[in-house]
Amino acid sequence: MKDLHHLLGMTMLELTALAESLGQPGYRGRQIADWIYKRNVSSIQEMANLPAAFRERLESSARLYRSRVAGSSKSADGTTKLLLELEDGQRIEAVLLPYEDRVSVCVSSQVGCAAACAFCATGMGGFCRNLKSGEILDEVLTLQREIPRRISHVVFMGMGEPLLNYDSVMAAVKILNGEMGIAMRHITISTVGITPGIERLAKEHLQLTLAVSLHAPSDSLRRELIPLARRYPLDKLISACRDYANTTGRRVTFEYILIQGVNDSPSHAAELALLLRGVLAAVNLIPYNAVPGLDFKRSSDAAVRKFRRVLEERGITVSQRAERGRSVSAACGQLRRRAAE
Repeated sequence: MKDLHHLLGMTMLELTALAESLGQPGYRGRQIADWIYKRNVSSIQEMANLPAAFRERLESSARLYRSRVAGSSKSADGTTKLLLELEDGQRIEAVLLPYEDRVSVCVSSQVGCAAACAFCATGMGGFCRNLKSGEILDEVLTLQREIPRRISHVVFMGMGEPLLNYDSVMAAVKILNGEMGIAMRHITISTVGITPGIERLAKEHLQLTLAVSLHAPSDSLRRELIPLARRYPLDKLISACRDYANTTGRRVTFEYILIQGVNDSPSHAAELALLLRGVLAAVNLIPYNAVPGLDFKRSSDAAVRKFRRVLEERGITVSQRAERGRSVSAACGQLRRRAAE
């Protein structure tokens, strides 16, 4: 049996070329792109303005696969987490985060994660495989069905390490921007600090946001929390981030999960401020979302305030993530793990 084209994940130019290869005018490709990325259909037969004969021929040459919603949970603030089952039976998580001024979604880039962060539910399950660009886009399109308002922001902060699936993530990013109309500045890629990936991303000269999951101000502590960090020492990571900011003109966000008695002391904050000196950067403080089976605990409100004050006194721009979806196990990997159990 011949290989079929996967329509979800193809750009409008690629779809135009496909239509022409099947004896159709190029504008048919633009119509297909519109049906997939704007009208959010699940099958070729739903593309009503394509001639019936062309739809039949297209189905013999291509396929439009969509994931199955295997589970969901919703909190009072509107945060909705979906457990999506892929064609091979693997499951991933995606989260819808509605705010007054925007609708954001958090998507996965891998099934599982190789970073194996000590505090993360996803890391407990190990790594399975990379997602294809179409599977990433399917997350956004499936979440769009959960809300009448248009999705405006996409963050790659779900399961997996985006920069270890670079090609598929960037292919998805370019379709999110080009075919789905999501502004590049409203797309965030979060990484645990894959230095070669950051260097490669800088060369793209895109206006997306880079977020680096730091979580510790020293190599020794960071390696305890993020085993993968052994490959990427902080001096080289911070240098890559400085170059990224200088090349793109975009401020780098450093994510910092505060864990009680581990990385939340005023001395840790002072060390962090020193580490980031001279970098166009902001620090986003994140209260830890406890994971069943792990001993880590969230920092007290007083500890968070002290940590923030130390950073701000040293000239660091600080924000604190608004907590959303605690009642729906919105932290990465929790719904998938619960379903597996």
